[in-house]
Amino acid sequence: MKANTDATKNPYAKKLKRQVTIRLEVNTLSYFKKLASEIDLPYQKLINLFLRDCAEHKKKLSMKWNAKAA
Repeated sequence: MKANTDATKNPYAKKLKRQVTIRLEVNTLSYFKKLASEIDLPYQKLINLFLRDCAEHKKKLSMKWNAKAA
């Protein structure tokens, strides 16, 4: 089968998604994998959707760190 030479590449394709390496705790990854399985969605897509929602709504982490007593 011959390739279609009339096809043009999407100039925005590289800007749509980028592969990155990120280190997640085992429990965190397990949580997203389990949740993704329950809703029949790839876990990477679920994590991306969650992070996108955080970015779109400009959510900030609200944690308070307790200083260790010396």
